[in-house]
Amino acid sequence: MAFLFAVSSLLFGSWVAAIPAVKERFQFTDAGIGLSLLLSPLGAITGVLISTRVFSTISAGKWMLIGYLSLCVIMLLQINAVNKAMLWGCLYAFGIISFLNGVASNAVVSIMEKKYNRLLMSSCHALYSLGGAISAGLAVAMMYVGIVPGWQIIIISGIIMIVLMINKPLLLAHQDIIHSGAGLQLPSLSVLGISFICMILFMAEGCVADWSGIYFKEVLNTPKEWLSLGYGGFALAMTVGRLNGDAIVAKTGSKKTVVVGCMMAALGFAMVVLATHIFVALAGYVIIGLGCSGIVPILFRASAAIPGLSRVEGFAMVTTGGLIGFLAGPSLIGFLSEKTGLAPALSLLILLTILAAAVAWKNPFLQSSIANVETGPIDEQLY
Repeated sequence: MAFLFAVSSLLFGSWVAAIPAVKERFQFTDAGIGLSLLLSPLGAITGVLISTRVFSTISAGKWMLIGYLSLCVIMLLQINAVNKAMLWGCLYAFGIISFLNGVASNAVVSIMEKKYNRLLMSSCHALYSLGGAISAGLAVAMMYVGIVPGWQIIIISGIIMIVLMINKPLLLAHQDIIHSGAGLQLPSLSVLGISFICMILFMAEGCVADWSGIYFKEVLNTPKEWLSLGYGGFALAMTVGRLNGDAIVAKTGSKKTVVVGCMMAALGFAMVVLATHIFVALAGYVIIGLGCSGIVPILFRASAAIPGLSRVEGFAMVTTGGLIGFLAGPSLIGFLSEKTGLAPALSLLILLTILAAAVAWKNPFLQSSIANVETGPIDEQLY
């Protein structure tokens, strides 16, 4: 199961490395690539709307096998798209399949936690971050030896598909039928603050993923072999933070962890925007990753403890905020970049993460002790 989480980030990391080349191949402006990226959130929203029907008829194991194999094929076609229509279709399909894969894998891990009486969710999400770091490193190594992104994804997706087929019996053993209660809806007033913080955090992560390579290339004039280093440093820092997240929360408390994490993210974005050298920007992305790493699990735990809301309702509302932030945020940065330049556009995230820290400081629902909240699935794997 942890490997499945890593699969998503391995594929997405390859896409991050390929975005600058795709932008250049189709002669997209910043606004054009931003608008194109908006097709993934539309696909993910479609996934939200059809998830109940899908998981009321298909077992979780069967979907995971189909879904992750499909994701490999979609990403292969997306990076090697021969025209804009093909690229746009793949981006939309990628949003649908990624969301449904996230629902299935998170739900199965939750079931396994109860079955084996062990906490597994944090480790699986740490493997997601580690996969992003590995994919960035592989992209650097392959570019260094002359393997272009189009061939990189063929190699990576081919290996992943072989591993999935070898482990087919293990996947199909999960026969659970998931009746997802999630749906697209606006947060209620009681959870609006938590949903807002989640939206900003996912927006920050989405902008690192989609714009770090372009920022390194067009603003810092970084050699193509190093374009994925920003996302790689971010993902590695997220992994380290998540592996130590529960211990940090137990020692410092939920609210302080969220506030300090948001302020660290703001500092990291300031370093990126003001950087004149690649290593300063890389350090900024690492600080962003460390700041963001432990916040989302806290937000989902808090949403499960809000009076008057069931755990499922809380998760659905906060997931909606995160979905909007992660997938629409990069498109917003694209439009702003077209008017002001990429560095000023990214400055918006400095202000937003500071605002998220202020909202967290005033939010009474972040006082809950994690020991008193039932552990449940965190639908963070949106992409």
